[in-house]
Amino acid sequence: MKSSFFKILAILAMGSTLFTSCKPKDSSSAAGGDAEKAYVAPGKYDEFYNFVSGGFSGQLSVYGLPSGRLFRVIPVFSVDPEKGWGYSEETKPMLNTSQGFVPWDDLHHTEMSQTNGEVDGRWVFGNANNTPRIARIDLKTFRTTEIIELPNSGGNHSSPFITENTEYVVAGTRFSVPADYSNGDVPINSYKENFKGHISFVKVGKEGQMDLAFQIVTPGVNFDLSHAGKGKSHGWFFFSCYNTEQANTLLEVNASQKDKDFIMAVNWKKAEEYLKAGKGKKQSVKYAHNTWDEKTHSATSVIKNEVVVLDAAALKDICYMIPCPKSPHGCDVDPSGEYIVGSGKLAALIPVFSFDKMISAIDKKQFEGEYGGINVIKYEAALHGEVQKPGLGPLHTEFDGKGNAYTTFFVSSEVVKWDIKSLKVLDRVPTYYSVGHLCIPGGDSKKPFGKYLIAYNKITKDRYLPTGPELAQSAQIFDISGDKMKMILDFPTIGEPHYAQAAPADLIRNNGQLKFFKIEENKHPFAAKGEKEAKVVRKGNRVDVYMTSVRSHFAPDNIEGIKLGDEVYFHVTNLEQDWDVPHGFAIKGADNGELLIMPGETTTLKWIPKKIGMYPMYCTDFCSALHQEMQGYVRVSPAGSNVPISFSVGTNLPNQATAK
Repeated sequence: MKSSFFKILAILAMGSTLFTSCKPKDSSSAAGGDAEKAYVAPGKYDEFYNFVSGGFSGQLSVYGLPSGRLFRVIPVFSVDPEKGWGYSEETKPMLNTSQGFVPWDDLHHTEMSQTNGEVDGRWVFGNANNTPRIARIDLKTFRTTEIIELPNSGGNHSSPFITENTEYVVAGTRFSVPADYSNGDVPINSYKENFKGHISFVKVGKEGQMDLAFQIVTPGVNFDLSHAGKGKSHGWFFFSCYNTEQANTLLEVNASQKDKDFIMAVNWKKAEEYLKAGKGKKQSVKYAHNTWDEKTHSATSVIKNEVVVLDAAALKDICYMIPCPKSPHGCDVDPSGEYIVGSGKLAALIPVFSFDKMISAIDKKQFEGEYGGINVIKYEAALHGEVQKPGLGPLHTEFDGKGNAYTTFFVSSEVVKWDIKSLKVLDRVPTYYSVGHLCIPGGDSKKPFGKYLIAYNKITKDRYLPTGPELAQSAQIFDISGDKMKMILDFPTIGEPHYAQAAPADLIRNNGQLKFFKIEENKHPFAAKGEKEAKVVRKGNRVDVYMTSVRSHFAPDNIEGIKLGDEVYFHVTNLEQDWDVPHGFAIKGADNGELLIMPGETTTLKWIPKKIGMYPMYCTDFCSALHQEMQGYVRVSPAGSNVPISFSVGTNLPNQATAK
């Protein structure tokens, strides 16, 4: 068995080498005469927003389509000195977890909110793969406004996918581990006995607020990706599973032994019935729930202590396993909700399952046994058919709403178009190189917007100017409006472009974006709403500086009486009431970061001086012709000094005698 597996690996590796080491003959002119379709003239808007996960950067990037222009990097799970995210006192709670403050994570997937199965432009959700969490980004402000931690999880890869009315954001654990409510101090090689998977269902309120409604405990497998049913299959969720061998070492061999792993189908409507009937069990766990308050411009973090868990092995009709070849990654549902596409990374075909056939098989009890107490549906009983010889290394499929599916192939570096019903391959185009995920705007919804397909590549090699040992990450845009796919642009991205969602710009930019924060509505406890409110207050060794910023000075801009051992909090309020006039704030010797303060907003930087002396402070964001003059000084005296607190703006000038 192992020898045959290594042969498969060798063949795949050889194919990968051939596709990534040789430059395609037409790569220099791949866009050809269609490049003008990606051109967006200066002053013109793009048609789509493209929200791309930052992978190991932990952030979310926003690009325009079809131009490929980078508009913004939204900090989510990683500290960001550009915007002060995770450095300001207000944002630090957003990165709190049951493990304490975690300054980094691995954001793999993005998912846009939907109404009636259609993208609605309200929110984007993102997953933290390392310390399991789900974030919600508000598209009125393009800011992360909520993060909830997921207990009982060793990784959060199969996330943050949603039901068709955004009733739930759902997450499956990547690394099965002993549950938080059990003894985790067990031998690693007791995996089969002690390791469990958990699927989390996070309820989403009308205003977006998230709440961990319940979890389902499953056998100890690795959940890879997932998608909700829609239309006829609304009420179900589908997850790809690998490592059904339940291996705990050298998974590249030991988790690739079986010809088939599983797609797990979850009847979440039935799970809700069991919850109402009291079949769930409350378990003691700890997880953080962090929320942002737009009025106080501050975050709070609350540690919660309980979750309700349903047992899939005991409640037989909430989970079913469908065999799926082999080590499946993608798990995608077409716009009608009838077809579920599995993408086995080591398979040489694409299995397509029928929802109607699956329900019929369940009704007829067409099972081939159980896996960890869960019924396994016979492969043929749920199968619509197989796409034969589509390519090497299928990963992810999306849809254009015209009856066509598009699948990425990592090993053969290509995107393949095929007919959902007939399963015939219609077209294929090369990518450069080793494509992972793809995005069609609305491509996992009931109403795809079509027109463009974006491929997100792992390797670029010869595509761009070399930049040392590490080369640029990459995306490529294809026009899919006709029968044939045509590449119109490739462009570098921040790393790693893992997964993405996109929607028409008009759906989002007309969604009531906040232009600026109104000073009179600022409820921050340390806000100074005018220069007359600027002051410096000492309480023991804590010093609070109520500071204002406006083009082009701070108030106060001269501060004395700070001593070694003091903790100084600069609460900076931007008095501007004009859109897109931020100010920055930084001070010499700060060991955390700067601040970026939007108009009408208050943000706080904590500063502990380490040495006696004079410390300049200044605006870091170019704001006017006199930006360089926007500065001030803080005098730091010895700990035992009797220099009193004093502060001023425009009046702390030497008298004539001193000046001479």
